[in-house]
Amino acid sequence: MDDLIERYIHYLQYERNASPHTVRNYRSDLLQFRDFLAQGQPAAKVSLKSIDALRIRGFLAFLFEQEKKKTSIARKLAAVRAFFKFLSRERELAENPAATVSTPKVPHTLPRIMTEEEMNDFLNRVGQAAQSGDPGLMRDRAILELLYASGLRVSELTGLDLRNVNFGDGIVLVRGKGDKERIVPFGSKARAAITAYLPVREKVLQENKTRETALFLNARGGRLTPRSVDRLLKKHIRQFGPNVKVSPHSLRHAFASHLLAEGADLRAIQEMLGHKSLATTQKYTQVSIKQLMDVYDKTHPKA
Repeated sequence: MDDLIERYIHYLQYERNASPHTVRNYRSDLLQFRDFLAQGQPAAKVSLKSIDALRIRGFLAFLFEQEKKKTSIARKLAAVRAFFKFLSRERELAENPAATVSTPKVPHTLPRIMTEEEMNDFLNRVGQAAQSGDPGLMRDRAILELLYASGLRVSELTGLDLRNVNFGDGIVLVRGKGDKERIVPFGSKARAAITAYLPVREKVLQENKTRETALFLNARGGRLTPRSVDRLLKKHIRQFGPNVKVSPHSLRHAFASHLLAEGADLRAIQEMLGHKSLATTQKYTQVSIKQLMDVYDKTHPKA
């Protein structure tokens, strides 16, 4: 079974162009499933023909006993289901045994995102700190401004090369999920922050004697990683932002919900976010409606 798992992981990496985060999680989930089937004996062979819906439900029950979150269990089931779908397509199996296994109901909670005022105050404070000329702050300011200005996924941001940015038109060419390209605009604040960062980038390249093409570099002149972006955002939120839980993806949420609140067309937002389905984009309407109700409750005399 290990060989088939690695074959599927190779397919995810090189044919589906899945993100390193997705690949890492799917491998981990499938190996955990394999270990469950082998009953704690890593060397034991697991026959595909022995795997049916009942054994997959047993795996879910095992995860529930370990008090795993429903979101985590749903993701692991999705990995197992996708793996068997791949094997069915490759004719290793006659049918997908996971197809009839129901996904655990996951509670839908609306994310707490920064308001427009909180976001502007946070970015302004980072910008003021960057006026000191600190190279790290200048780079981080450019990253945060671009994330909020364009709604990019963190993997898309770290995947950007300098040549992907058109400063004249204020647009960036993004390579998203499934290797699909799209063009996303960004505003004057992000343009100013990136322009100010470029001399810092050039100095890093010269000092490290490298020709790295990435827009955002680490101190050694290499491409910045998504994990590094997550760390720097959390660091600056602690220092300059409101007391909220954030991730680079929450800036993407803020980008979409703030655009929607200002009257942007939902399909235009879908295009900028690179969502395949409009249904995925529609979750931002729920965030916007919740904010609207909060404002109503606080300000309407008859609320």
